[in-house]
Amino acid sequence: MLRVLLLGVLAPAGLGFPVLPEAQPLGSQCVEHDCFALFRGPATFLAASQACEHLQGHLMTVRSSVAAEVISLLLSGEGDGPRLWIGLQLPRDCVEPRHRGALRGFQWVTGDNHTSYSMWARPQGDEEPICGTLCVAVSAAGAPVPGEPAWEEQQCEAEADGFLCEFHFPASCQPLAVKSDAAEAASFSITYSTPFGARGADFQALPVGSSVAVTPLGVELECAVWPGEAQARWVREAPGAWACGVENGGCQHACNGSAGESRCLCPADAALQEDGRSCEAPAEHPCHRLCEHICFHDPLDAPTNYTCFCEAGYRLAADGHRCEDVDDCAEVPSPCPQSCVNTQGGFQCHCLPNYELVDGECVEPVDPCFGTDCEYECQVVGRTGYRCVCAEGFAPVPHAPHRCQMFCNQTSCPADCDPNKQDSCQCPDGYILDEGSICTDIDECNNGYCPGECRNLPGTYECICGPQLDLAGHAGTDCDPIQENSREQGGGDEDVGSGEPAVSPTPGTTARPSPARPLHSGVLAGISIATLSLVVALLALLCHLRKKQGTSRAELEYKCGVPAKEVVLQHVGQMPQKL
Repeated sequence: MLRVLLLGVLAPAGLGFPVLPEAQPLGSQCVEHDCFALFRGPATFLAASQACEHLQGHLMTVRSSVAAEVISLLLSGEGDGPRLWIGLQLPRDCVEPRHRGALRGFQWVTGDNHTSYSMWARPQGDEEPICGTLCVAVSAAGAPVPGEPAWEEQQCEAEADGFLCEFHFPASCQPLAVKSDAAEAASFSITYSTPFGARGADFQALPVGSSVAVTPLGVELECAVWPGEAQARWVREAPGAWACGVENGGCQHACNGSAGESRCLCPADAALQEDGRSCEAPAEHPCHRLCEHICFHDPLDAPTNYTCFCEAGYRLAADGHRCEDVDDCAEVPSPCPQSCVNTQGGFQCHCLPNYELVDGECVEPVDPCFGTDCEYECQVVGRTGYRCVCAEGFAPVPHAPHRCQMFCNQTSCPADCDPNKQDSCQCPDGYILDEGSICTDIDECNNGYCPGECRNLPGTYECICGPQLDLAGHAGTDCDPIQENSREQGGGDEDVGSGEPAVSPTPGTTARPSPARPLHSGVLAGISIATLSLVVALLALLCHLRKKQGTSRAELEYKCGVPAKEVVLQHVGQMPQKL
């Protein structure tokens, strides 16, 4: 909604009946440069229109809700709900329904029908055309929307209770700025008069052409736009300052009323003009047009004596008036450490390739990788950035990108082997060393880690939890909420296969293949026989030592004749059957 600037509400003034062109408005309001006034008294539409035109205005056009609010303010306190003419009339005898629109075929007195607002008192009927000489009046009585006066068609020859006029002005003045103490303020009497007849003291702004009288100071001023200015201000024809307490006496600079008579003062470098209120600097010395940059002249010296100066970076030419650029780069020593480029009134310093200009010095840029903690290699990014990279088969640790860990995203990858020790190889977590130097993914789904469907992935696995489990539809390393949370937090001691590597300060590896499935029975039998052979050899050695020490044969036969060998062999022979 258009911003409303309420310029003033005029106190009730005398009314004239019947309505005459010189009648005073009952109240007035202004929106930007448009002012509206309420006139009371019986009048036909034609008489009301002529009265507004006599005051250099026209009947009010209500094109927006802002204008409707103005009418509401003007009608505040009018308890009888008077009917007031506005500038809307039917331009033809009859209007067909298809030609009506928001204004129902009516037209503003300005000759157009543009509007973004309407407030008709009765619904529009589309059955029959509107005919006759009709005009529009507004009234707050019986309005369909409280607070918004409604529009009603009336015979133009009928008399309404009053009318609303609209006036347009190019600018406006603020109320007088009066500076005084409370005692003096109480004795002041300020009366404003507007071009359309409104008078009073309570205004917030006044249109151009308004006047004001301040008693007992005898100040009479007019709101006008001074030649060459865009804004309106209070002025008077008589020269000199008026009372300093009112609008600073009209002075452009300062007002002095200490001597009993108000007078305007100007700055030291300006002179008071003929109106006694404006200040203007004296005409500049001719040298200001002769010197290219700066002119200096002593007012106490001869008027023709002056000296020209140049700004920094320039020097005075041979003619004593023009200024020439100084080639700063030709000076010795040079103002730049490496490369200098002269410009008008100055110079620019540049550095050789691979150098940077820092505080006027050319320095080698600091290697971004200097002092970094990359575990394998640092790689420069741009001029000041870097990133840590890892060797082939390794990848940065997600939460510690400066460190590296073995990485494989396939079912098999080459192992990381010590070139000096071919039997010393390592594999990433979730892989097992196979065929000497190949790391093969461990299929955790063969170990029963998942209670339902299991999906093996390179280096890990995934459980698809069924509908009967707590984590139905969940995909993770377990379908038990407690164990799943424990694994996600790095807790638990159980073997979780390749999907859950153990927490370690260094990248986890597998140095030797771990038994991933039960050993064959023949392997166990071989281990048992080797163990038994070692025991028999130890017993034979013990018997030999005892013989050399002269131990009795009976004792040796007793100790060497124990049936331990037979018992162990029998036990070993039975082991395969138990497995």
